[in-house]
Amino acid sequence: MNHAAVKIKTNEVQRREHHVRPKRKRQFRTTLGEKVLLFAFAMFVVYCSIQIVSNQVAIYQANKQIQQLEETIQEQKKYNNDLSVQVQELSTYERILEKAKELGLSLNENNVKVVQE
Repeated sequence: MNHAAVKIKTNEVQRREHHVRPKRKRQFRTTLGEKVLLFAFAMFVVYCSIQIVSNQVAIYQANKQIQQLEETIQEQKKYNNDLSVQVQELSTYERILEKAKELGLSLNENNVKVVQE
């Protein structure tokens, strides 16, 4: 065979060998230490997640109690204000004079002393 034919034949053989080679996939093997670290990290993430949720629940409950207490305070303030208005109505001069007359008391101008606050 001539020299050119040998070159062509060797080129074809090389191409076949080149195509025949299977490509190797890189395999990442994890060691025991890496697995332990990965597991510890996953447990830490789960723990932190649970802790965040439990803190949010505690905050929600505290806010709910605060709102209930504020509502109770507002109701008590309203009740106290109503009682204050009632005291003012019951302690007017006209009402006291009327009750005194109902009980048979009379007004003696000489015995009246004016007191100012």
